[in-house]
Amino acid sequence: MLWQTTIRRAVSTNGVGIHGGERVNLRLRPAPPGTGIVFLRSDLGAAIPARAENAHDLSYATTLRHRGAEVRTVEHLLAALAGLGVSNIFIDLDRAEVPVLDGSALPFVEMLRQAGVVDQGTTLPELHLLERMVVGDGERWIEMSPGAGLHVDYRVSYESAAVGQQRFVGSLTPQRFVSAIAPARTFGFLADVPTLRSKGLARGGTLANCIVVDDDRVLSGALRFRDEFVRHKVLDLLGDLALLEYPLRARVVAHKAGHALHVAAVQELLAHPERWELVEPDRVAPFTVQPYSGEKEAETALVG
Repeated sequence: MLWQTTIRRAVSTNGVGIHGGERVNLRLRPAPPGTGIVFLRSDLGAAIPARAENAHDLSYATTLRHRGAEVRTVEHLLAALAGLGVSNIFIDLDRAEVPVLDGSALPFVEMLRQAGVVDQGTTLPELHLLERMVVGDGERWIEMSPGAGLHVDYRVSYESAAVGQQRFVGSLTPQRFVSAIAPARTFGFLADVPTLRSKGLARGGTLANCIVVDDDRVLSGALRFRDEFVRHKVLDLLGDLALLEYPLRARVVAHKAGHALHVAAVQELLAHPERWELVEPDRVAPFTVQPYSGEKEAETALVG
């Protein structure tokens, strides 16, 4: 992820939003260097950059809001973009919510592979943490400390025996993201559904796009991983960290966290620039200009 990248060609899909339940059309398009990740509400004619300052309503998903326009449940798509290192892209939506598809980031990974990811010949600085920082309290917290790459240690604990206590530890390379994190689906508890729907949420949730847990049973079929629940929390974390706009190089330990705490950690980091530095990668663009006639002879004469 040392070059800025985009996709080679546009790709599209459609589906329902897990919370609003509306059918939405989604299109991914190439964007020039320096654009970042930008959501475009075609029904409103509004652009919403994926930045931490635009993050709101973080209880059950991550919502971005800018100049009165918003886009909801962005974390799975942002995780796919971050996991594959796509830094510049336009995302067209004709409704307010990103479609949930199968509840994981894998369909978005497949879209990006279909589109093709290409280097843009412009370097992308990395955000290197310089000192330890902690957000949260004694019950739920995130700790970040300096590290060579992005290393995650995520822990969850639920009363349901179907979930229980789970922990994921590992460095998140693009290859590991695709195989170990992207397929992990979102999950919820059957007992919470009435409350969620009374708030206008979970209206598009089904057994096909969400792991549903009823007490100690999983109602939605076989799990993709024994610890799929904590892996999906890592997926959410990666999507929320994309709001930094730079690849993070740090060791991240998260305990019983969620979207609100993920974004709080991002905002705390951005509020204290003395705790990090942007490092340009040690990589040079390939030589593309042919020397003019006599250039090598002139260079040799000057050296001599």
